[in-house]
Amino acid sequence: MTMTKISPDDPRLTAYALGELEPDERAFMEAAVTSDPALQAVVNEIRTTASRLEFALAQEAMEPAADASQAAIIAGQEPGKLDGGPLAKGVLPGPTLRQFPQLYYVIGGLAAACFAVYVALRPAAPAPQAGKAYTELSLTKEDQGRNEVAPALAEPEAKVAAAPRQLAAVIDQFQAGPPPAAVAASRGSMAQMRAEEKMKKDELARRSQEFSLRARAPVHPLTLGIEAGGYAMNLPVAGEAKTEAYAYHRDSDFLGAAENPLSTFSIDVDTASYANVRRMLAAGQRPPVDAVRIEEMLNYFPYRYAAPTGRAPFAATMEVAEAPWAPAHRLVRIGLKGREISDAARPAANLVFLLDVSGSMNMPNKLPLVKESMRLLVARLHPDDRVAIVVYAGASGLVLPSTPVSRANEILAALDQLTADGSTNGAMGIQLAYDVAKANFIPGGVNRVILCTDGDFNVGVTSEGELVRLIGEKAKSGVFLTALGFGMGNYKDATLQQLADKGNGNYGYIDTRREAEKLLVEQVSGTLVTVAKDVKIQVEFNPAQVARYRLIGYEKRVLAKEDFNNDAVDAGEIGAGHTVTALYEVVPVGAADATPVPGAAPAVDELKYRTPARAAATVASDEILTVKVRYKEPAGDVSQKLEFPLVDRGLRMEDATADFKFAAAVAEFGLLLRDSPHKGAASYPQVLSLANAGRDQDPGGYRGEFIDLVRKAETAVR
Repeated sequence: MTMTKISPDDPRLTAYALGELEPDERAFMEAAVTSDPALQAVVNEIRTTASRLEFALAQEAMEPAADASQAAIIAGQEPGKLDGGPLAKGVLPGPTLRQFPQLYYVIGGLAAACFAVYVALRPAAPAPQAGKAYTELSLTKEDQGRNEVAPALAEPEAKVAAAPRQLAAVIDQFQAGPPPAAVAASRGSMAQMRAEEKMKKDELARRSQEFSLRARAPVHPLTLGIEAGGYAMNLPVAGEAKTEAYAYHRDSDFLGAAENPLSTFSIDVDTASYANVRRMLAAGQRPPVDAVRIEEMLNYFPYRYAAPTGRAPFAATMEVAEAPWAPAHRLVRIGLKGREISDAARPAANLVFLLDVSGSMNMPNKLPLVKESMRLLVARLHPDDRVAIVVYAGASGLVLPSTPVSRANEILAALDQLTADGSTNGAMGIQLAYDVAKANFIPGGVNRVILCTDGDFNVGVTSEGELVRLIGEKAKSGVFLTALGFGMGNYKDATLQQLADKGNGNYGYIDTRREAEKLLVEQVSGTLVTVAKDVKIQVEFNPAQVARYRLIGYEKRVLAKEDFNNDAVDAGEIGAGHTVTALYEVVPVGAADATPVPGAAPAVDELKYRTPARAAATVASDEILTVKVRYKEPAGDVSQKLEFPLVDRGLRMEDATADFKFAAAVAEFGLLLRDSPHKGAASYPQVLSLANAGRDQDPGGYRGEFIDLVRKAETAVR
């Protein structure tokens, strides 16, 4: 049997996309769409346009319904069946798309026209090329959120110039009203049309005039957009927006131990950078330099550090051997291991899932993966733990009040019903989530907000600084934060990193179900339970043994030496069972290249009013450094201090432990990805050699995965 080919402008596509066909005809159209990528593109555009217009209309108040029956019709319910619906709760919903039939009818033509423009302008090559002209056809409102735009090569100028005219023609058609035949064909399938005629004619005329078109050239990239009801709606023409944001940080320099004997920083147990870098390399692309944070790559992997045996919440493990990329230098590894807490011993949890359901989350690796990740977490919780769900888009709302996990079916049902649409007002969601967490606070328990988002806050409070201050203020409540990033294209890594830092929390990136299992199943206690907060490290170097030193990574967590003893200064948290690793590259006194170290901080002028301390005054010791650690108990405000000295026994790399070799491999890989000025003789073959030597026991296969990733990086495109 030969199926009749469906045209992309067939009006039945609109009815199919919006679920208005009878079963037989729907089955026919579904078969046609499934077999034709062009029709799939049209249907996707129709659904995107419909959902975003519906969201826009819902933001404005509706005129009161004349009676309950009319209100029921408007709400999409049968008259008399108000139990459990929004009207039963005293809430009259905002208008929906189907209450504006002219908008409803024109969506199909608009999406088809957008698709036609896409076909006319789509690039012959898969990626932009240097030197080409770009055009943006954008319909965004001046005071709305930023555009999410998609790269596309512009074809000859005539085709680019034709695009505004094609879209303008569609808008003219909209303003003139839909074809009568289309109205008649669709009217019978919408019960709420009985109320529409009276209420929406004037509203339609006003909204029609709000559509505007602005053409700008040359800019990159190409976007088609429509404004409706104050909501900036963008229809990517080819591919996904590439507006990922990473905060700049430069590699730290070598410092002289005599002039700067103290190195102070906040610990970091975040792992987002490694998972994000893995995502890019798996796609054959080199990550941006600022996406590579070596400390987060190091801390992604578990290490076999000794667990604490006393009352302290963690123990320290230290080791020193030669630096593989600079054999005359020494590499110092400082490792902390948090106290293990068994799942059975974990205190009761009060969790609030703060979920971004804005339009930017409408991708398979965003909201669907968020929902799957939260399902995995719910499966690991105890029956007496509690979960609330707060969502945010243009506005925020409480989808599920705090509910015991013994009623997991209710939690899972609330997750299943979530859909993505609208702009991103994260600040409103943050406020509500912390209010819910505080209202259900468990003294001595786990009280945590779990934020799942791509980080693209674009309405309300959008300033990173304001959001960070808001989180910092909320952290004083005793509620901790876990920030989980999802997606790509518009991903805002810098914002999420800052929020986690100021929220007494941790930051992970979830790109696959496997990564969700690692963070929320295998390491659930470390993700949820904090054993020490405001953990700071201060390393004092012995100038008699060390000429210069450099902290590898942690550039954004460096503290002033005075901050170490200042309990008012915030620092990082250690979760149950977490390991923390920090590396220093050290230039020994007397090393052949002690003077010409690249990137060494220049010497300062001699002091006029104070005589510098003389070398003779240095205390004789064979220790090269002492590590001092300050921490607070999770509910405490006063810090305690631990000290751990280290002596260099002159180990060569081949004599080092497997964990040391693997950590050195990860650091060297980071130096290469960052093209660090301190990479010395680093090379991919050497990274592979060290990683294989340090693979040893590999539960979870994470070290083996790293080795595969290094091989991919050698051929990845910058």
